[in-house]
Amino acid sequence: MLPLSAVDADTFGSGANEFTIDFTTIGNAGNAADDTGYGAVGYGYRIGTYEVSRGMIEKYNAIGGGPTITLADMTSFGGNGADKPATEVSWNEAARFVNWLNTSKGYSPAYNFTTGGFNDNIALWTSGEEGYNAANPFRNSKAYYFLPSEDEWYKAAYYDPNANGGLGGYWDYATGSDSAPTVVASGTTSGTAVYFQPLATGPADITNAGGLSPYGTMAQNGNVWEWGESGSTPPNNSASESRINRGGGWNNVSGTLVSSDRNATGPTNEFDNYGFRVASVPEPSGCFATLLCVLGVVLRRRR
Repeated sequence: MLPLSAVDADTFGSGANEFTIDFTTIGNAGNAADDTGYGAVGYGYRIGTYEVSRGMIEKYNAIGGGPTITLADMTSFGGNGADKPATEVSWNEAARFVNWLNTSKGYSPAYNFTTGGFNDNIALWTSGEEGYNAANPFRNSKAYYFLPSEDEWYKAAYYDPNANGGLGGYWDYATGSDSAPTVVASGTTSGTAVYFQPLATGPADITNAGGLSPYGTMAQNGNVWEWGESGSTPPNNSASESRINRGGGWNNVSGTLVSSDRNATGPTNEFDNYGFRVASVPEPSGCFATLLCVLGVVLRRRR
């Protein structure tokens, strides 16, 4: 299955602690929700092509961008390789990492931490603060990077703009199919996912974790459960409420992969088979970027 959208990479850190995150653009703004009630998104955005890796978190920790994020010791579950997904990361820790992605590039933090503990809960953004969005007090609207909302995550996993003769539609699984993916321990073959494995097998490397979604993301089914930004019960109006997690893990059954399955747990909780991926605002289009360059030339000429 070929991805429907181009992939671009953003770079963070420097020197020995430099790393990149690949993003896939999710277009087709304004799609309707699935019959589950999820997936409608009225704007374009980007989502991580892969899950966040252990190596990314280790480099963040080395840079000292914020409170240290602890990772699971996966010695008994496939090992602690740098390309394995970052696991035993709480929602709060994932949000700390996302905030650093923003502030390291001069953008507003996405989440409002008012205390310094690595696993402290956020506070809600309020109407007196710049970037406040009444529809989502969790996320600052000025942020460039964020955890995907449930609708953003769901669309990237299950929506296919080419389905139904180009009218668009949803699949039950994140491999562009209504049939459960073929079980694998690793690999990139179309229609596969890393699930129904013995616990000791552990997750696959983030770039070797099954077939792609119609948009071209990997492992939104299987490998590790992924945190979403959204609270378990809309709207996002309680800083301590449970957060959604979707997709299933390497040791789970096919029923956890299907689009109708959703889970939720408290933002301080950590599990060996829980990880996350990052989302972002879209890159400027080619035409828009060209326009900016032209305007820059004009402005320089006028000085």
